[in-house]
Amino acid sequence: MSAVDDLLAQARAELTRVEPAEADRMRADGALIVDIRPIANRAAEGEIPGSVPVERIHLEWRLDPEGEHRMPGFTATTPVIVVCNEGYSSSLAARDLKHLGLPNATDLIGGFRAWAAAGLPVQPGGTPAVP
Repeated sequence: MSAVDDLLAQARAELTRVEPAEADRMRADGALIVDIRPIANRAAEGEIPGSVPVERIHLEWRLDPEGEHRMPGFTATTPVIVVCNEGYSSSLAARDLKHLGLPNATDLIGGFRAWAAAGLPVQPGGTPAVP
């Protein structure tokens, strides 16, 4: 096992990851879906309706529940589902959010591509990320 595989396994051990259908139910119940994919991917493949695009380099600052740069619309107890292309970098990002003080942070198994393959709603993409 490579070092990154080990790091990924450790991160996932801290998460209760969700399948696309469960993520959709959570979204309907008020979970915040955060899309960390680059704008090129969002423009080419679409976005999950209601998701908030946040570039990975800004994630901790925008979702720090006590930070002065946090985006509005969530609390420390809001369920947060991080989405990437295929569910790898989102696991690392969700683990980091848990360490930041978001105990209900997790990620989407299989990422956006699993969501789309499951036939769940997709809207045209390319929304600029939260600055």
